Amino acid sequence: MRSPKETSLDSKIIESLRGLGIVGKALEAAKLITADEEIQATQEYANNVSIVRLGYNDHGPVHMRTVALNSIIMMGLLRQAGIKTSLENEGVGDFEDSLIGVIFAAMLHDLGMSISRQDHEFHSTNMALPILDRLLSGVYADNVQKKTMIRSLALEGIYGHMGNRTIHSLEAGIILVADGCDMTKGRARIPIALSNTPKAGNIHQYSANSIEEVLLSRGEEKPIRIEVLMSSQVGLFQIEEVLLGKIAASTVKQYIELFAKVEGEEPKKYL
Repeated sequence: MRSPKETSLDSKIIESLRGLGIVGKALEAAKLITADEEIQATQEYANNVSIVRLGYNDHGPVHMRTVALNSIIMMGLLRQAGIKTSLENEGVGDFEDSLIGVIFAAMLHDLGMSISRQDHEFHSTNMALPILDRLLSGVYADNVQKKTMIRSLALEGIYGHMGNRTIHSLEAGIILVADGCDMTKGRARIPIALSNTPKAGNIHQYSANSIEEVLLSRGEEKPIRIEVLMSSQVGLFQIEEVLLGKIAASTVKQYIELFAKVEGEEPKKYL
């Protein structure tokens, strides 16, 4: 059974696509992947390993859906600004094709946490491959070329989401930033509640616990504005140690403006 939060995010993903005027194959792909039982089961087990076994934050169905939603929002903002995706620029696909690659990458990028935190992005690509083959065969039933292309695009997004591997497509760069933007206190709540003794890495949990909201909207100077709202300055650690690194490694860095705001203080501009 999906949690109310997961069900709500599923609805927001579909609503966001419809808000972009997407009613074709990208909408079909989003419905397929959010309803898939194998993906759901693997996401849930990945979260068990991450939170219960390792004491990390959320890497399960809510996180991967949040990354998918963030990705769709940012893709829409870039499109609104007239910026084409890599597939569009290369003349091998359209905006919907790029969206499909991004949605699949977002929903599968942390499956490898069900095996290990170390090198989990590589485990994720291995686990995602048969799922991509299965689901993309339905989306691109009569187009082997598109199926193989979108599969590779999604795998690049998964492979590169930690920011320590060079990526080249705009689509993979979106995944990096969308992943980094999921750092609100909801991700840290369960690990903090379960933790009785200090552990290495807890600073990430407590830093994230001070982040109230991450807003994605149209920027004033650049297409994408990221605004991080915090209850205290400890949240700056999460921005400076995680989000900024991912933005720096991303192919969409030039399109982003980043602000942090602590309650009662003036916003701090990073980018």
